[in-house]
Amino acid sequence: MIDKFNTGIRKVPAWTIYVIGGLYPFWLLWQGLSGGLGVDPAKAMEHLLGERALQLLILGLAITPMRKHLGINLIKFRRAIGVSAFFLVFAHLLVWLVLDVQLLGQIWADIIKRPYITIGMLAFVLMLPLAVTSNNWSVRKLGRRWRSLHKVTYGVCLLGGLHFVMLAKGFQLEPLMYLGTVIILLMLRLNLNSFSIARNRA
Repeated sequence: MIDKFNTGIRKVPAWTIYVIGGLYPFWLLWQGLSGGLGVDPAKAMEHLLGERALQLLILGLAITPMRKHLGINLIKFRRAIGVSAFFLVFAHLLVWLVLDVQLLGQIWADIIKRPYITIGMLAFVLMLPLAVTSNNWSVRKLGRRWRSLHKVTYGVCLLGGLHFVMLAKGFQLEPLMYLGTVIILLMLRLNLNSFSIARNRA
């Protein structure tokens, strides 16, 4: 069953992830303009873009554990998933800046005074070098440093989960489930990395 899935998924081109990720914000914009996002379409767009970005980040984090423990191989999509996640985070930030806050002076005040926004902005800043170096030229140029740089993804995922939990008002199970999933995946990744180091030393 897993072999059939891997054989089938290999036939799907990675560019489909870019297309879906690239069109999603515009589809939400259309939904907002046509009344499909409720009475506050800007807030709805902001939330949906952020949540989809976090889902993609978690999926990217899960790729190695899924291959190791379940035999599911999505490695060919990892770069497309990461770049699409960055694009959705950027769109999420843009909606907040343009449709929500709007006032330039208020933007900096919100970043400083609201911890969940501070954490979200930190995650976005950390994603910038990852997005810029998500290409074959950077992989060749940076060599082993590229892999070390892209481990920053771990911190980005954790910050994204914290951002969602802190954003939620009162006790909400969904954000806690996202954060819990990130923590579990990080533990699995750290265990895999520790195992790989120990095996190389043996």
